Amino acid sequence: MVVIIRTALYQIRIENVDGLLIIDKPAGITSHDVVSRVRRALGTKRVGHTGTLDPFATGVMVVVVGKATRLAQFLDKDEKEYEAVVQFGFETDTGDNTGRRKAEGGRRNEEVVEGLCSANWDLVLTKFRGDIMQTPPMYSAKKVEGKKLYELARKGQEIERRPVPVTIRELELLDSEFRIPNSALRIRVACSAGTYIRTLAEDIGREAGLGAHLTELRRTRAGRFTIDQSVTLDEVSSEDLRPIELAVEHLPEFVLREDRVSKTLNGMSTRDLSGTFVEGRQIRMTAPDGTLVAIGVYEDAEKVIQPKVVLG
Repeated sequence: MVVIIRTALYQIRIENVDGLLIIDKPAGITSHDVVSRVRRALGTKRVGHTGTLDPFATGVMVVVVGKATRLAQFLDKDEKEYEAVVQFGFETDTGDNTGRRKAEGGRRNEEVVEGLCSANWDLVLTKFRGDIMQTPPMYSAKKVEGKKLYELARKGQEIERRPVPVTIRELELLDSEFRIPNSALRIRVACSAGTYIRTLAEDIGREAGLGAHLTELRRTRAGRFTIDQSVTLDEVSSEDLRPIELAVEHLPEFVLREDRVSKTLNGMSTRDLSGTFVEGRQIRMTAPDGTLVAIGVYEDAEKVIQPKVVLG
């Protein structure tokens, strides 16, 4: 843990800030901005995040600090949960309310309300539950041939994108407001990492025969971390850091003998004669006091656990 002592004349910074921060990202800033502000608040450069949020979006961002940056790979594939407002009537070039209205696909307000009121929403949403294919939007950080799509989009270029598999585990209608001129649905989505809610909103609109885009997006959960556990950027401090062990608590544990801790930190494997693990399984290797030492992989042929990510 880091302690920062401030006086009118100087600031003393003590290194070794390690842990997880659950940030409630505000609208209007990028995920990179969040990281920069956490760096300034904690006085450390070793800060990263485990899942980008669009500038207009708000909600849960899991920020990794210090040694925890080595564990980001165990968090960025976690399931996400969102609440979103889908506005009907037209699409935008970004899929949200920050973009320009597309000329094609617009509908008169009366037509929009009539279509929304007559739609079978349970049937519409059912088409998007489960394993589906989704085409990444042009305004996204996804790379194609080494170039980020949004960089091409800003130049007015649009290229072919291959659909990718995603999983929508839950999709439900929270409420609706069908009136002129603003007709919208509020939905809740629990989905796999890499799912684009902007694209989901557009696809829902097309399935209903109406243009649509997002006007609000709030991430309420990232893996095991929820919005009620979060802190704002204005109040973040080292006291809000959560133990790095939380990043890998879902992995099976192997408790090292005291005399194996330093050897593990030096990258040496440890023999496990119990045979309780399977080949290639990732394992959290802890000291007798519960401190996380490393993430290892079990090698069945030699009956050993080989450290792969060391936290010394």
